[in-house]
Amino acid sequence: MADNKEKGLRINEQIRVREIRLIDSEGEQKGIVPTIEALKMAREHELDLVEVAPTANPPVCKILDYGKYRFEQEKKLRDSKKSQKLLKLKEIRMQPKIGAGDLDFKSKHVQEFLNEGNKVKVTVRFRGRELAHTELGLVVLQEVLKRLGDEYSMEKPPAMEGRFMSMVLNPKAKK
Repeated sequence: MADNKEKGLRINEQIRVREIRLIDSEGEQKGIVPTIEALKMAREHELDLVEVAPTANPPVCKILDYGKYRFEQEKKLRDSKKSQKLLKLKEIRMQPKIGAGDLDFKSKHVQEFLNEGNKVKVTVRFRGRELAHTELGLVVLQEVLKRLGDEYSMEKPPAMEGRFMSMVLNPKAKK
């Protein structure tokens, strides 16, 4: 009983209005009916009177099996959650004086993450005196972009954030 209050669904005696718009167990509209009469009809069919649209005037109520109805609602919610795709932000870190082989390796990882449908944050970390030559980091990031071809769309262009220069890439939308 406590969880149906959270969803705003009132059942049987919890419905405190004088008249309701009733839909019977077969799905047919019965029009505006006194609540007491609707409760009697629900009990005759050994079902519940459930308020499905409390904001309507008068509220819309349906005669149905409440347990089965709640199960169906939860099932719909689970199915809709399955179809949603969570975007993850993956991060690849490198340094301004990275070797060509390492750059190939990291670029390949960026490519894999984009192919999986994840966002990728490519970061160049500057240490010590490297901070005086941030243009080297920009060259590294542009080299990564060159190796990716046109398999991405840029969400955030290369920019300095403290000791890091980073950019965020999105996977290209599939048609």
